[in-house]
Amino acid sequence: MQILKSLSEIKNNKNTVLTVGTFDGLHLGHQSIIQRLITSARQNNYRSVVVTFDPHPRTVVSSDYRVGLLTTTDEKVEVLSKFEIEFLLILEFTKKFSELSSVEFIKNYLVDGTGISEFIIGHDHKFGKSRDGDESTLKKLGERYNFNVEPVEPALVNNELVSSTRIRKFLESGHLEEAHAMLGRRYSFSGIIVAGATRGRILGFPTANIKINSDNKLLPQNGVYAVECFLMDELIYGIMNIGYRPTFESDGELVIEVHLFDYSKEVYGENIKVNLIERLRDEKKFGSKEELIYQIKRDKRKAIQIIGALINPG
Repeated sequence: MQILKSLSEIKNNKNTVLTVGTFDGLHLGHQSIIQRLITSARQNNYRSVVVTFDPHPRTVVSSDYRVGLLTTTDEKVEVLSKFEIEFLLILEFTKKFSELSSVEFIKNYLVDGTGISEFIIGHDHKFGKSRDGDESTLKKLGERYNFNVEPVEPALVNNELVSSTRIRKFLESGHLEEAHAMLGRRYSFSGIIVAGATRGRILGFPTANIKINSDNKLLPQNGVYAVECFLMDELIYGIMNIGYRPTFESDGELVIEVHLFDYSKEVYGENIKVNLIERLRDEKKFGSKEELIYQIKRDKRKAIQIIGALINPG
């Protein structure tokens, strides 16, 4: 997959199957669009192009709006690289860009820019200034500029429509299994390991404190999770707590800390990726250090059982 950052980097080629979207989450609905794009390109011997935006359009259109990203741009690139897409065009979404009407965007960026023979569109796709473009608009423009429009049916999980909004709500309310079912993979985030208060080490459970790479990245509901981590080219399992450490602090800052099983290397400053496996419990305040230690031991045992069943199913 070739990654392009501006329209000038891609040659105009009429023989192009293309899709456009923010694709936050790259969930099962988005994946069905991508798969249809690839299939159509193969069948017609056309090139496949995915167009997306950075930053998220809502953060530009509404400056006071904070969207919790399911996937940062780097994460979208990572997920899309697993598909056989030829070109990923990441357009900078600016205030000026947001003023383009749907007609201007299609004409200037796709017809005259990338070139287009077929547009694969999601069932609820809207585009252009004030989201004035939809499937009907696209089909009219397709007739004018000689390209086909193919809508893709929505994806359903447990009779629920798959959407980024639903996935966010699942994660924020601690319903990890439902979020994973719609994503088609485990939810993850990345960051850098930083120095912490070393309380975990004092308790007998040393932890790696994580500063996430993007302030806009959505974090799941506070609590304790079984996790798998990718650190220094190693896969390591552990338990993670997201919260305010109420046993020790009454008004502390949000902390993400991971206790890595059977791991003792010095890792400050290293990048780490965390995949959530299962939510174990809510964060809570304990009456004493001893009560907390007892609970952490229980959390660890439970996580080891979950991970063991994952590694050796049946």
